[in-house]
Amino acid sequence: MPGSLAVAAPPARPGAHAGETVPMENPPAEPEQVAARTAAIMRDGDRASRSAGVDVVAVAPGRATARMTVRPDQVNGHGVCHGGYLFLLADTAMAYASNSHGVSALASGADIAFLRPAREGDALTAEAVERAASGRSGLYDVTVRTADGTVVAEFRGRTRQVPGLSPVTARPDQP
Repeated sequence: MPGSLAVAAPPARPGAHAGETVPMENPPAEPEQVAARTAAIMRDGDRASRSAGVDVVAVAPGRATARMTVRPDQVNGHGVCHGGYLFLLADTAMAYASNSHGVSALASGADIAFLRPAREGDALTAEAVERAASGRSGLYDVTVRTADGTVVAEFRGRTRQVPGLSPVTARPDQP
């Protein structure tokens, strides 16, 4: 939950004398803490996903899960969920996964394959997984499923880290 992280007693600073405990100004955080803090920061400003009914339910380093129930206003003229909403759901999961390391990252490109239609009322889950990271670039796969496990879409996205872009500075060791 946002704001509910507890941090243990501060570690001693490197080079402290035996028995001396001096708190570090910016102690390094565990990767799970960084992911949770980043998700909380992003959630506060993510109006686009919230307005579409997307709820990010889990974030871990390099991973994220988002959910959305298809609403009547998200159905196209064929009576199925508009592909743009499926893309938005998958892109949101990728965004949280790619930013989970505490450095701002943006999508630099993505492709989606629509495999089955999603219908009004379908509860969809998008699971994003980091497949590769090199320098400032990342590669993510996202699978979108219905509640019964039917795969609706497969998404592959590319990201680029842009340090200092936004307030997504959840790593206490970074400015």
